[in-house]
Amino acid sequence: MLELDAVDRRILRELQRDGTIRNDVLAAKVGLSPSPTLRRVRALEEAGYVRSYVALLNPARLGLGVRVMFELRLAVQNRDTLDRFEKEVTAIPEVIECMTVLGDWDYVLTVVAKDIEDYQRVLLDRLAKISGVANYKSTLIVRDVKRSTELPV
Repeated sequence: MLELDAVDRRILRELQRDGTIRNDVLAAKVGLSPSPTLRRVRALEEAGYVRSYVALLNPARLGLGVRVMFELRLAVQNRDTLDRFEKEVTAIPEVIECMTVLGDWDYVLTVVAKDIEDYQRVLLDRLAKISGVANYKSTLIVRDVKRSTELPV
């Protein structure tokens, strides 16, 4: 595994802020010339530090103004039930996150919708119909106090 030094960490911080940054601009920001910077970026990608490059879209501009945290518990926890649930939930485009958790619930999901009525449709027509779901709780997210995709490196 690649051992990160201070320059690698600066590169990762800059890439998190702007994945489309030109290599010459990145090189200037981290204090290297372009060729070694490009080699380091490629090494970080190959070592798995950079998972992918994406565009972060604005949900409100896309008409997806409602975001809900959806917690659920399965009736039974065995491999078949877990696999079936995860396959079904990943097929729902409005579910933008699904995490297995420890505690009172088995999964926590983030769901986006146009409005409350649209969320109710997703809930009743899709989420509540997934086999094996015992109970669930929805929490409407009102406002982001902090939301970041940047990891502390």
